[in-house]
Amino acid sequence: MDRYVTVDGKRMRMGYTTGSCAAAASKAAACLLLTGHAPETVSLLTPKGIPLELPIREAESGGGWARCAVEKDGGDDPDVTTGALIYAELRYAEAPGVEIDGGVGVGRVTKPGLDQPVGAAAINSTPRRMIRENVEEICRLVDYRGGLRVVISAPAGVEIAKKTFNPRLGIVGGISILGTTGIVEPMSEKALVETIRVELRQRRAEGREYALLTPGNYGSDFLKGSLGVEEKLAVQVSNFIGDSLDICRDLGFRGALLVGHVGKLVKIAGNMLNTHSKYGDCRVELLGAHAGAAGLTPEALGRVLDCVSCDEALRIIREGGFWDETLRRVTERVAHNLAHRAGEGLETGAILFSNVYGVLSETENARALMKKITEG
Repeated sequence: MDRYVTVDGKRMRMGYTTGSCAAAASKAAACLLLTGHAPETVSLLTPKGIPLELPIREAESGGGWARCAVEKDGGDDPDVTTGALIYAELRYAEAPGVEIDGGVGVGRVTKPGLDQPVGAAAINSTPRRMIRENVEEICRLVDYRGGLRVVISAPAGVEIAKKTFNPRLGIVGGISILGTTGIVEPMSEKALVETIRVELRQRRAEGREYALLTPGNYGSDFLKGSLGVEEKLAVQVSNFIGDSLDICRDLGFRGALLVGHVGKLVKIAGNMLNTHSKYGDCRVELLGAHAGAAGLTPEALGRVLDCVSCDEALRIIREGGFWDETLRRVTERVAHNLAHRAGEGLETGAILFSNVYGVLSETENARALMKKITEG
Protein backbone atom coordinates (compact mmCIF):
# COMPACT_ATOMS: atom_id res chain seq x y z
CA MET A 1 0.00 0.00 0.00
CA ASP A 2 1.48 3.33 -1.08
CA ARG A 3 2.17 6.02 1.51
CA TYR A 4 2.29 9.74 0.84
CA VAL A 5 3.61 12.96 2.32
CA THR A 6 2.56 16.49 1.43
CA VAL A 7 5.39 18.63 0.06
CA ASP A 8 4.69 22.27 -0.82
CA GLY A 9 1.00 21.45 -1.08
CA LYS A 10 1.63 18.49 -3.36
CA ARG A 11 0.84 14.89 -2.47
CA MET A 12 4.03 12.91 -3.03
CA ARG A 13 4.55 9.18 -2.81
CA MET A 14 7.14 7.72 -0.46
CA GLY A 15 9.56 5.05 -1.64
CA TYR A 16 11.99 2.60 -0.09
CA THR A 17 15.76 2.38 0.03
CA THR A 18 18.22 0.00 -1.62
CA GLY A 19 18.75 -1.37 1.89
CA SER A 20 15.09 -2.36 2.15
CA CYS A 21 15.28 -3.96 -1.30
CA ALA A 22 18.35 -5.97 -0.32
CA ALA A 23 16.72 -7.14 2.92
CA ALA A 24 13.48 -8.16 1.19
CA ALA A 25 15.33 -9.97 -1.61
CA SER A 26 17.42 -11.80 1.00
CA LYS A 27 14.33 -12.85 2.92
CA ALA A 28 12.69 -14.17 -0.24
CA ALA A 29 15.83 -16.04 -1.28
CA ALA A 30 16.08 -17.60 2.17
CA CYS A 31 12.50 -18.85 1.79
CA LEU A 32 13.29 -20.29 -1.62
CA LEU A 33 16.51 -21.96 -0.51
CA LEU A 34 15.20 -23.43 2.74
CA THR A 35 11.64 -24.38 1.70
CA GLY A 36 11.80 -24.72 -2.08
CA HIS A 37 9.13 -22.06 -2.55
CA ALA A 38 9.56 -18.38 -3.39
CA PRO A 39 6.97 -15.91 -2.04
CA GLU A 40 5.26 -13.49 -4.41
CA THR A 41 5.70 -10.68 -1.88
CA VAL A 42 7.77 -10.17 1.24
CA SER A 43 6.71 -8.39 4.44
CA LEU A 44 9.38 -6.14 5.90
CA LEU A 45 9.38 -3.85 8.93
CA THR A 46 11.69 -0.90 8.30
CA PRO A 47 13.85 0.72 11.01
CA LYS A 48 11.47 3.70 10.80
CA GLY A 49 8.69 1.38 11.95
CA ILE A 50 6.83 1.47 8.62
CA PRO A 51 5.84 -1.97 7.30
CA LEU A 52 6.43 -2.76 3.63
CA GLU A 53 5.02 -5.45 1.38
CA LEU A 54 7.45 -5.70 -1.53
CA PRO A 55 6.86 -7.75 -4.69
CA ILE A 56 9.50 -10.26 -5.77
CA ARG A 57 10.40 -9.60 -9.40
CA GLU A 58 12.62 -12.61 -10.10
CA ALA A 59 13.24 -15.92 -8.34
CA GLU A 60 15.41 -18.86 -9.36
CA SER A 61 17.31 -21.63 -7.63
CA GLY A 62 19.66 -24.55 -8.22
CA GLY A 63 21.74 -27.01 -6.28
CA GLY A 64 22.44 -25.33 -2.94
CA TRP A 65 21.61 -21.79 -4.02
CA ALA A 66 18.66 -19.45 -4.53
CA ARG A 67 18.38 -15.92 -5.94
CA CYS A 68 15.59 -13.35 -5.77
CA ALA A 69 15.25 -9.72 -6.84
CA VAL A 70 13.33 -6.64 -5.70
CA GLU A 71 12.93 -3.49 -7.78
CA LYS A 72 14.04 -0.22 -6.17
CA ASP A 73 11.32 2.43 -5.95
CA GLY A 74 12.26 5.88 -4.73
CA GLY A 75 8.68 7.13 -4.85
CA ASP A 76 8.37 10.72 -6.05
CA ASP A 77 11.86 11.58 -4.82
CA PRO A 78 14.43 12.05 -7.63
CA ASP A 79 16.63 8.96 -7.30
CA VAL A 80 18.99 7.53 -9.90
CA THR A 81 18.60 4.03 -8.44
CA THR A 82 14.81 3.89 -8.99
CA GLY A 83 13.96 0.95 -11.26
CA ALA A 84 17.18 -0.94 -10.55
CA LEU A 85 16.84 -4.61 -9.59
CA ILE A 86 18.55 -5.47 -6.30
CA TYR A 87 19.39 -9.20 -6.13
CA ALA A 88 20.19 -11.42 -3.19
CA GLU A 89 21.79 -14.81 -3.78
CA LEU A 90 21.95 -17.23 -0.85
CA ARG A 91 24.11 -20.32 -0.55
CA TYR A 92 24.76 -22.76 2.25
CA ALA A 93 27.92 -22.04 4.22
CA GLU A 94 30.05 -24.17 6.52
CA ALA A 95 30.44 -21.54 9.22
CA PRO A 96 27.35 -20.77 11.33
CA GLY A 97 25.61 -17.40 11.06
CA VAL A 98 24.87 -15.10 8.13
CA GLU A 99 27.77 -13.86 6.02
CA ILE A 100 27.08 -10.81 3.79
CA ASP A 101 29.03 -9.61 0.76
CA GLY A 102 28.50 -7.68 -2.44
CA GLY A 103 28.48 -8.89 -6.02
CA VAL A 104 28.18 -7.31 -9.46
CA GLY A 105 27.10 -3.68 -9.39
CA VAL A 106 27.61 -3.20 -5.66
CA GLY A 107 30.60 -0.99 -4.98
CA ARG A 108 33.70 -1.94 -3.07
CA VAL A 109 35.33 0.40 -0.53
CA THR A 110 38.90 1.38 -1.46
CA LYS A 111 39.59 4.27 0.92
CA PRO A 112 39.33 4.48 4.72
CA GLY A 113 36.85 6.60 6.63
CA LEU A 114 33.54 5.33 5.26
CA ASP A 115 30.81 3.27 6.95
CA GLN A 116 32.53 0.03 5.94
CA PRO A 117 36.26 -0.80 6.05
CA VAL A 118 38.54 -0.89 3.04
CA GLY A 119 37.92 -4.00 0.96
CA ALA A 120 34.34 -4.49 2.14
CA ALA A 121 31.29 -4.25 -0.06
CA ALA A 122 29.56 -0.87 0.16
CA ILE A 123 26.60 -2.25 2.08
CA ASN A 124 26.12 0.06 5.02
CA SER A 125 25.55 -0.95 8.63
CA THR A 126 21.77 -0.59 8.81
CA PRO A 127 21.10 -2.55 5.58
CA ARG A 128 23.48 -5.27 6.82
CA ARG A 129 21.50 -5.53 10.03
CA MET A 130 18.21 -5.63 8.10
CA ILE A 131 19.51 -8.38 5.82
CA ARG A 132 20.79 -10.45 8.73
CA GLU A 133 17.63 -10.09 10.82
CA ASN A 134 15.30 -11.01 7.97
CA VAL A 135 17.34 -14.05 6.95
CA GLU A 136 17.56 -15.19 10.56
CA GLU A 137 13.77 -14.86 10.85
CA ILE A 138 13.31 -17.43 8.07
CA CYS A 139 15.96 -19.68 9.59
CA ARG A 140 14.05 -19.73 12.87
CA LEU A 141 10.76 -20.48 11.15
CA VAL A 142 12.15 -23.60 9.47
CA ASP A 143 14.51 -24.49 12.35
CA TYR A 144 17.64 -24.17 10.18
CA ARG A 145 20.74 -23.71 12.35
CA GLY A 146 23.50 -23.84 9.78
CA GLY A 147 25.34 -21.05 8.02
CA LEU A 148 24.30 -18.98 5.00
CA ARG A 149 26.22 -16.72 2.67
CA VAL A 150 24.34 -13.74 1.20
CA VAL A 151 25.63 -11.88 -1.85
CA ILE A 152 23.85 -8.67 -2.83
CA SER A 153 24.17 -7.51 -6.43
CA ALA A 154 22.73 -4.82 -8.70
CA PRO A 155 23.70 -5.43 -12.33
CA ALA A 156 22.67 -1.91 -13.40
CA GLY A 157 24.70 -0.46 -10.55
CA VAL A 158 27.93 -0.29 -12.54
CA GLU A 159 26.46 2.40 -14.81
CA ILE A 160 24.26 4.04 -12.18
CA ALA A 161 27.26 4.59 -9.89
CA LYS A 162 28.79 6.97 -12.46
CA LYS A 163 25.96 9.39 -11.66
CA THR A 164 26.66 9.30 -7.91
CA PHE A 165 29.43 10.50 -5.56
CA ASN A 166 30.78 6.95 -5.24
CA PRO A 167 33.76 7.33 -7.60
CA ARG A 168 34.93 10.41 -5.68
CA LEU A 169 34.48 8.64 -2.35
CA GLY A 170 36.64 5.75 -3.45
CA ILE A 171 33.76 3.29 -3.85
CA VAL A 172 34.44 1.45 -7.09
CA GLY A 173 32.45 -0.93 -9.24
CA GLY A 174 28.90 0.03 -8.39
CA ILE A 175 26.34 1.65 -6.12
CA SER A 176 26.09 1.61 -2.35
CA ILE A 177 23.36 -0.23 -0.48
CA LEU A 178 22.09 2.51 1.81
CA GLY A 179 19.35 3.70 4.12
CA THR A 180 19.12 4.36 7.85
CA THR A 181 15.30 4.32 7.96
CA GLY A 182 14.46 1.98 5.07
CA ILE A 183 12.12 4.62 3.66
CA VAL A 184 12.60 7.38 1.06
CA GLU A 185 10.59 10.48 1.95
CA PRO A 186 10.38 13.21 -0.70
CA MET A 187 10.65 16.60 0.98
CA SER A 188 11.35 20.06 -0.40
CA GLU A 189 13.85 22.40 1.22
CA LYS A 190 11.03 24.80 2.03
CA ALA A 191 9.11 22.07 3.85
CA LEU A 192 12.18 21.06 5.84
CA VAL A 193 12.93 24.63 6.90
CA GLU A 194 9.32 25.10 7.96
CA THR A 195 9.58 21.95 10.07
CA ILE A 196 12.64 23.40 11.78
CA ARG A 197 10.78 26.67 12.35
CA VAL A 198 7.88 24.86 14.02
CA GLU A 199 10.19 22.99 16.39
CA LEU A 200 12.18 26.09 17.31
CA ARG A 201 8.94 28.01 17.86
CA GLN A 202 7.88 25.29 20.30
CA ARG A 203 11.15 25.64 22.21
CA ARG A 204 10.67 29.39 22.39
CA ALA A 205 7.08 28.95 23.58
CA GLU A 206 8.43 26.84 26.44
CA GLY A 207 10.36 29.89 27.56
CA ARG A 208 13.77 28.79 26.34
CA GLU A 209 16.13 31.60 25.41
CA TYR A 210 18.98 29.46 24.07
CA ALA A 211 18.68 26.90 21.29
CA LEU A 212 20.68 23.70 20.86
CA LEU A 213 21.07 22.81 17.20
CA THR A 214 22.49 19.69 15.55
CA PRO A 215 22.52 18.63 11.89
CA GLY A 216 21.09 15.14 12.43
CA ASN A 217 21.26 11.73 14.08
CA TYR A 218 25.05 11.72 14.50
CA GLY A 219 24.84 14.92 16.50
CA SER A 220 21.88 13.73 18.58
CA ASP A 221 23.65 10.46 19.40
CA PHE A 222 26.84 12.32 20.32
CA LEU A 223 24.99 14.71 22.60
CA LYS A 224 23.47 11.84 24.54
CA GLY A 225 26.34 9.35 24.47
CA SER A 226 29.35 11.63 24.87
CA LEU A 227 28.10 14.86 26.43
CA GLY A 228 25.29 13.45 28.55
CA VAL A 229 22.77 15.93 27.13
CA GLU A 230 19.16 14.92 26.62
CA GLU A 231 18.33 14.48 22.95
CA LYS A 232 14.99 16.24 23.36
CA LEU A 233 16.80 19.52 24.04
CA ALA A 234 18.24 19.58 20.52
CA VAL A 235 16.57 20.58 17.28
CA GLN A 236 17.78 18.73 14.19
CA VAL A 237 18.38 21.29 11.45
CA SER A 238 19.78 19.04 8.71
CA ASN A 239 21.89 21.08 6.28
CA PHE A 240 20.05 24.34 6.94
CA ILE A 241 22.46 26.01 9.36
CA GLY A 242 22.02 29.54 8.06
CA ASP A 243 18.24 29.31 7.83
CA SER A 244 18.09 27.96 11.39
CA LEU A 245 20.13 30.88 12.71
CA ASP A 246 17.80 33.26 10.89
CA ILE A 247 14.82 31.57 12.55
CA CYS A 248 16.46 31.72 15.99
CA ARG A 249 17.05 35.45 15.55
CA ASP A 250 13.50 36.06 14.28
CA LEU A 251 12.01 34.16 17.24
CA GLY A 252 13.99 36.16 19.77
CA PHE A 253 16.45 33.54 21.02
CA ARG A 254 19.44 35.05 22.81
CA GLY A 255 21.85 32.36 21.73
CA ALA A 256 22.31 29.19 19.68
CA LEU A 257 24.87 26.41 20.10
CA LEU A 258 25.59 24.15 17.12
CA VAL A 259 26.96 20.66 17.86
CA GLY A 260 27.92 18.63 14.82
CA HIS A 261 30.25 16.23 13.09
CA VAL A 262 33.35 17.86 11.65
CA GLY A 263 32.33 16.64 8.18
CA LYS A 264 29.39 19.04 8.31
CA LEU A 265 30.71 21.88 10.40
CA VAL A 266 34.04 22.28 8.62
CA LYS A 267 32.03 23.52 5.63
CA ILE A 268 30.95 26.49 7.74
CA ALA A 269 34.63 27.46 7.90
CA GLY A 270 34.25 28.04 4.16
CA ASN A 271 31.09 30.10 4.78
CA MET A 272 28.79 27.34 3.51
CA LEU A 273 25.71 27.80 5.67
CA ASN A 274 23.79 25.17 3.71
CA THR A 275 25.98 22.10 3.98
CA HIS A 276 24.22 19.85 1.44
CA SER A 277 26.65 18.15 -0.92
CA LYS A 278 24.78 19.48 -3.96
CA TYR A 279 26.11 22.94 -3.08
CA GLY A 280 29.64 21.68 -2.67
CA ASP A 281 31.80 19.09 -0.96
CA CYS A 282 34.88 20.95 0.23
CA ARG A 283 35.49 19.18 3.53
CA VAL A 284 39.03 17.92 3.06
CA GLU A 285 39.95 20.94 0.95
CA LEU A 286 39.09 23.24 3.85
CA LEU A 287 40.91 21.06 6.36
CA GLY A 288 43.86 20.97 3.98
CA ALA A 289 43.87 24.75 3.55
CA HIS A 290 44.00 25.36 7.30
CA ALA A 291 46.54 22.58 7.85
CA GLY A 292 48.71 24.07 5.13
CA ALA A 293 48.46 27.50 6.73
CA ALA A 294 49.41 25.89 10.04
CA GLY A 295 52.58 24.47 8.47
CA LEU A 296 51.76 20.96 7.24
CA THR A 297 54.26 19.79 4.62
CA PRO A 298 53.25 19.77 0.94
CA GLU A 299 53.65 15.97 0.83
CA ALA A 300 51.31 15.45 3.78
CA LEU A 301 48.92 18.06 2.44
CA GLY A 302 48.67 16.12 -0.81
CA ARG A 303 47.70 13.03 1.18
CA VAL A 304 45.04 15.03 3.02
CA LEU A 305 43.53 16.17 -0.27
CA ASP A 306 43.30 12.55 -1.42
CA CYS A 307 41.24 11.53 1.63
CA VAL A 308 37.54 10.72 1.36
CA SER A 309 36.73 11.43 5.02
CA CYS A 310 37.61 14.08 7.58
CA ASP A 311 38.65 11.44 10.11
CA GLU A 312 41.30 10.14 7.76
CA ALA A 313 42.45 13.68 6.93
CA LEU A 314 42.69 14.50 10.63
CA ARG A 315 44.80 11.41 11.23
CA ILE A 316 47.36 12.66 8.70
CA ILE A 317 47.28 16.16 10.16
CA ARG A 318 47.85 14.79 13.67
CA GLU A 319 50.76 12.65 12.48
CA GLY A 320 52.25 15.79 10.91
CA GLY A 321 52.16 17.62 14.24
CA PHE A 322 49.65 20.32 13.33
CA TRP A 323 46.47 19.00 14.96
CA ASP A 324 45.94 21.77 17.52
CA GLU A 325 46.74 24.69 15.24
CA THR A 326 44.64 23.35 12.37
CA LEU A 327 41.60 22.82 14.58
CA ARG A 328 42.11 26.22 16.21
CA ARG A 329 42.05 27.90 12.82
CA VAL A 330 39.03 25.93 11.60
CA THR A 331 37.05 26.64 14.76
CA GLU A 332 37.93 30.33 14.61
CA ARG A 333 36.51 30.56 11.06
CA VAL A 334 33.41 28.58 12.05
CA ALA A 335 32.81 30.98 14.93
CA HIS A 336 33.31 34.01 12.69
CA ASN A 337 30.93 32.82 9.97
CA LEU A 338 28.22 31.75 12.41
CA ALA A 339 28.39 35.13 14.15
CA HIS A 340 28.31 36.98 10.86
CA ARG A 341 25.16 35.15 9.74
CA ALA A 342 23.48 35.50 13.13
CA GLY A 343 24.04 39.23 13.38
CA GLU A 344 23.74 41.31 16.52
CA GLY A 345 21.61 40.05 19.34
CA LEU A 346 22.12 36.29 18.79
CA GLU A 347 25.17 34.74 20.43
CA THR A 348 26.47 31.70 18.56
CA GLY A 349 28.88 28.91 19.39
CA ALA A 350 29.89 25.49 18.14
CA ILE A 351 31.28 22.12 19.21
CA LEU A 352 32.93 19.98 16.54
CA PHE A 353 33.28 16.25 17.04
CA SER A 354 34.38 13.13 15.22
CA ASN A 355 33.13 9.56 15.57
CA VAL A 356 36.75 8.48 15.87
CA TYR A 357 38.30 11.22 18.01
CA GLY A 358 35.35 12.53 20.03
CA VAL A 359 35.27 16.27 20.78
CA LEU A 360 37.74 17.95 18.45
CA SER A 361 37.31 21.61 19.29
CA GLU A 362 34.82 24.17 20.48
CA THR A 363 34.34 27.91 20.50
CA GLU A 364 35.33 29.76 23.67
CA ASN A 365 31.72 30.29 24.70
CA ALA A 366 30.46 26.77 23.90
CA ARG A 367 30.40 25.41 27.44
CA ALA A 368 28.75 28.53 28.81
CA LEU A 369 26.05 28.28 26.14
CA MET A 370 25.54 24.58 26.88
CA LYS A 371 25.09 25.38 30.57
CA LYS A 372 22.41 27.95 29.77
CA ILE A 373 20.65 25.44 27.52
CA THR A 374 20.68 22.55 29.98
CA GLU A 375 19.63 24.72 32.90
CA GLY A 376 16.65 25.88 30.87
